[in-house]
Order: sequence, then structure tokens, then C-alpha cells
Amino acid sequence: MPIIFDILLVLTYVLSPLGILYLCFKYKKLNKIGAVLLAYVVGILLSTTGILQGERVEFIQEIIMSVCIPIGIPLLLFSSDLRQSFFLARSAMVSLLVALFSVVTVVVVGYLLFQPNEADSFYKVGGLLVGIYTGGTPNLAALQMVLDVDAETYLMVHTYDMLFSTLHLFFLMTIGKKVFEFFLPTFKKKTNQEFDENSSANEELFWGLLKRDNQSAIFKALGIAVLMVVVGGGLMMLVSEKSKMAVLVLSITSLGVLASFNNKIKSLPKTFELGMYFILVFSVVVSSKLNLSELSHINVSVFYYILFVVFGSLLLHVLICMIFKVDADTVIITSAALICSPPFVPVVAGALNNRSIIISGITIGVVGYAIGNYLGYLMSELLQLL
Repeated sequence: MPIIFDILLVLTYVLSPLGILYLCFKYKKLNKIGAVLLAYVVGILLSTTGILQGERVEFIQEIIMSVCIPIGIPLLLFSSDLRQSFFLARSAMVSLLVALFSVVTVVVVGYLLFQPNEADSFYKVGGLLVGIYTGGTPNLAALQMVLDVDAETYLMVHTYDMLFSTLHLFFLMTIGKKVFEFFLPTFKKKTNQEFDENSSANEELFWGLLKRDNQSAIFKALGIAVLMVVVGGGLMMLVSEKSKMAVLVLSITSLGVLASFNNKIKSLPKTFELGMYFILVFSVVVSSKLNLSELSHINVSVFYYILFVVFGSLLLHVLICMIFKVDADTVIITSAALICSPPFVPVVAGALNNRSIIISGITIGVVGYAIGNYLGYLMSELLQLL
């Protein structure tokens, strides 16, 4: 029975995006909602069943997630216009610096506002938050060991983070662009670079993956992507544990960018759509990991601290970017890369119908991975002095 359950779970994760895409293809109203958001809804519904528990389930989830993102990233980059990405460099760098400043500032302010009188290790939570919101979950796990955070606090922070990061992500992918464009410039992109799930011209965007004429090219692209992951995995084994994730993401991103210069690879059909399918699988898995039952006993101080940091840093980020005239799409992808980590960059780029910001977003996220541990440790030291 456990083996049958494992097989069914894997099939559910891998095939449910196919059902989602079919429904989006058949029903225009669902297509307007978007496949990415529907994938998150499916994942959350799976999490509410209560059957996704135990080490075996967690192992399956981690394996699928660790496969989808490394393979998906180069596939998404094969058709990228690198010249357009270089054009984004200045605004992306400004947005990154502003975002880092915003996270650090809001973490300090939140620490002063929400620190409970009886807690003498609340500074560790601040260190964890800087690590995860400038880097990602790998930084959170690393800082748990560096700061000697107990398992209960770690799981609490991780659970609350998943809740508010999911709300943050939903906001960015739904009304965030419309809201921010009241205050920030609109991103200017070329028409032929748009990724529009809602346009009638792209109704068969994903279904083209199943056409026989495309299958040879798709398998070739998939083989190239897997080879890049193998190379990245080999490089990852040569560095220290804390640098492994940054090296893996950076190496496969670099290889994907280099491949986009090759006209034969760049011209392979449906590589972006295939990459997005892997992202949809990832979206179902990661949202199914949300354990709502753990929110029944809320630590008020930590709960509101994380809520304040996620949305307070976003607000400060937008306000400062108004001064520097950074466009809305760049602000959104920067926030997604830091608050939600690099794997979510293609997800948000797809929701924004703007593939040209993927490289900038992933680069920002990789920088966050690289500095997250250092900033988290320094922040914990600083907060002890306050």
C-alpha cells in the first residue's frame, strides 16, 4: 500500500498540471485566472486533505521540487533575448539594492515593535528572516544551525513564512501589477517577447507540446537541459555545503544563457512552454506543503513580526523605487526573487506575461542566496545590541 500511495502521489503531482492546462484551454474564464494560480489552488486543496504527511511524502516532495526547478530554468532561458536583459541591468540592480535595504530596515523596526519581554532569543528570529527574505529556504536551514535555533522556533518561522509568502505571491501575480503601475512606470517590452496565456493567439501555447512535429525538438531540448543540470550538479559537489545551492542555480542559469546564443538551441520550439510545465509541477508541490493545522496555536509575536516584514518591506521597496523610477515589473520580480526565492521567478514572470525579466530575476535571487547567510548572521548580532 505505501508503494501504491507513493506512485499515485507522484502521478498526481506530475499530471495535475496537464489537467489544469486542459481546463484553461477549454474554458476561457479559467484561462483568465491563469494556470499558475490554479496550480497553487490545487496544491493547497491537496494540503487540506491531511494525507500528505510523513517522511515518505516529504521525501517525494523534495525530490520532485529538486528536479523540476533545475531542469525548468535552462528550458525557460533557451529562447531568452539576452540583449533585452542587459537593458534591464541598471533598473534591476537599483531594485535589488532597494529591496535589500527595505528588508534589513523593516526587520530591525519589526524587532523593536514585536519583541516580547520574556524572550531573550527573539534576535534569532530576526536573523532567520533576513536570511530567508534575502536568500531562501536553504539560507533559513543554514542559519538554523549557525544561530542554534531550536526545532520548534524553526518550524514556526517556516510555517508562517509559507503562509505569508504565498499571500505575497498571490498578490504579485494577480493585482500587484495593476496596483503598482499607479505609482511606478510601466515596463516597456517588445511585442514578440510577450508570454500571454490570455491571448487568443496563444490558445495552443502549451498544447503544442503534444504535437508530433514538436516532439523531437522537445526531447532534444530536454536532453540539453538535463545535461546542464548534471554539469551544475558536478560543480555543486566541489564547493562547501552553504554554497551548493547558489553554485547549482548560478551554473545552470549561466549555461542556459550561453545556450540562448546558439541559434539552433534558441530556435527549438516550445522550450519556454516546456519549462513552464515543470514550474507548474513545482507550484503544485510547494503549495501542497503548506500545513494549515500548525497555525492553530499561533505565537502572536512571531506571527505579526513575519507579516510585518513580508508586506512592510514590499511597501518600503515600492516607495523608494518611486524615487528612482524603477518600473513595476522589475519591482515585482525583485520582490518575488527575494521574498519567495529564485524558483518562483519564472512563475511570476509567466503571470506577468513577461519572459524578458527572468534572467534579471534569477540573478537577483542568486545574489540573495550568496549573501543571505552573511546578512542573517550579522543581523542577529546587531539585534542583540538593541
